[in-house]
Amino acid sequence: VTEVLSEHLLEGMLEGYVLSGRHGMLNTYEAFAHIIDSMVGQYAKWLESSTDIDWRAPVSNLSLLLSSHVWRQDHNGFSHQDPGFLDVVASKQQDLVRIKLPADANTLLAVAAHAMETTDRIEVIVAGKHPEPVFLSLEDAVAHADAGLGVWDFAGTEQAVGRVDVVLACAGDVPTVEAVAATDIIRKHAPGVGVRVLNVVDLLALGDPRKHEHPIPDEQYDALFLPGTPTVFAFHGYPTLVHQLTYRRNGHDDLHVHGFLEQGTTTSPFDMLMRNEMDRFALAHDAL
Repeated sequence: VTEVLSEHLLEGMLEGYVLSGRHGMLNTYEAFAHIIDSMVGQYAKWLESSTDIDWRAPVSNLSLLLSSHVWRQDHNGFSHQDPGFLDVVASKQQDLVRIKLPADANTLLAVAAHAMETTDRIEVIVAGKHPEPVFLSLEDAVAHADAGLGVWDFAGTEQAVGRVDVVLACAGDVPTVEAVAATDIIRKHAPGVGVRVLNVVDLLALGDPRKHEHPIPDEQYDALFLPGTPTVFAFHGYPTLVHQLTYRRNGHDDLHVHGFLEQGTTTSPFDMLMRNEMDRFALAHDAL
């Protein structure tokens, strides 16, 4: 364990550590992962080039854990509220990068284990440090992480109502809490509305399967998002990233993404959500 206040130094150390055949992870504040934008970009280019060299053995993933994230930086304020590193990573070669947004502690364990067990990629995991609800057992979390995304029947109302009027999608720990709470509001105040809760762990699974192998097929996407049914998406980062990934998917016009709108300050965690229209009341209002 090495702790110094220099993302440049630590990222370089991590590169050397994994290239020497070992495993490692860099944990940093989400807003200051931008300090190593170019280093991570150059490492992605190196990974791309090294795949053509047959005598190079696989190397452990460059695993980056982003905590103290945008939705829990109410105390340090606006300077520490920036989820844009995800946009940087998503712009790289999609077969070399992964972005994981675990909703709870068990899913975090599942995606962290996956990051340590696989090779030749840059794995970015975003998880806060504050206590949050645990939605899934460890067994269910492993299955959910392997699938990348899935419907949470226990949180939605579609089985009770018998149909889906609106999909409430979510990606990230805080957005998931708000989406589940928004569904509960709808259940209490509009019990006739069928809500599907769809949680996304593997963000890049939403991308374009025509360009990369990793995103889910259109048929699977359609079965989950139900084109023609409006989707309200509570997203951890900037809303444009979800639109960028899904612009060629069916039903994109029905996708309404809530995320960070660059409305930050030193305030309460819930006020941060309200300022950016991602609180449970805003989500429920949009869905209804």
